[in-house]
Amino acid sequence: MLITDHIVKSYDDELNQLTAMILEMGQLLEEQLEKVLECLSKGDNQLAQEIVAKDIEVDRLENKIDTRAVRLLALRQPVASDLRNVVAALKISTHLERMADYAVNVSRRVIALNQMGPIKYVSSMTRLVRLVQEMIRDVLKAYAQLDDKAAHAIWKRDEEVDELYNGFVRELLTYMMEDPRNISPCIHILFIAKNIERMGDHVTNIAEHIHYLVHGTLWAESRR
Repeated sequence: MLITDHIVKSYDDELNQLTAMILEMGQLLEEQLEKVLECLSKGDNQLAQEIVAKDIEVDRLENKIDTRAVRLLALRQPVASDLRNVVAALKISTHLERMADYAVNVSRRVIALNQMGPIKYVSSMTRLVRLVQEMIRDVLKAYAQLDDKAAHAIWKRDEEVDELYNGFVRELLTYMMEDPRNISPCIHILFIAKNIERMGDHVTNIAEHIHYLVHGTLWAESRR
């Protein structure tokens, strides 16, 4: 990350460590999403349970980031871009933790679905998860490089997530109307899709924090 050099090198080191912890947390989330995809395609209960168990690592890392950020605020009293750096790290870690919680929710739904037989209608879901997974990877890269243009492009891509999600909901409604036996599994799948769509919203929030971190302002435009 591009951090202004300070006279005290340890200060730079502490800020860089904070960034590294955010990227580590993001890496954990990406791995969780990869397992979610495998769960959806294979209906693997054991893998779903692994995702649930792994969530504690994300929570612990968030706590470490909180502690490190508070220590920086108390001891270094950062100002200007340094202050925005610390505040952005706090906010981004919260968004990453919420996304990890959504991955856990999806895993629990997959376990419930597996009790109803093979999971159907997952092809559109796979596209939705892949898109959000790419956005998470790209927004973390934009954060590491303080790339405001890339952050803005990711922010705009949430429209694609919303369109895919809305189309998927219409598709599921059709299945439910065709055969009432589809209602229970489709409701689980709807909740899964909603969790993934909410992850996309958190990615856009991270993109907004990157813009604020770089410029100290908010984007003038708003999304639909």
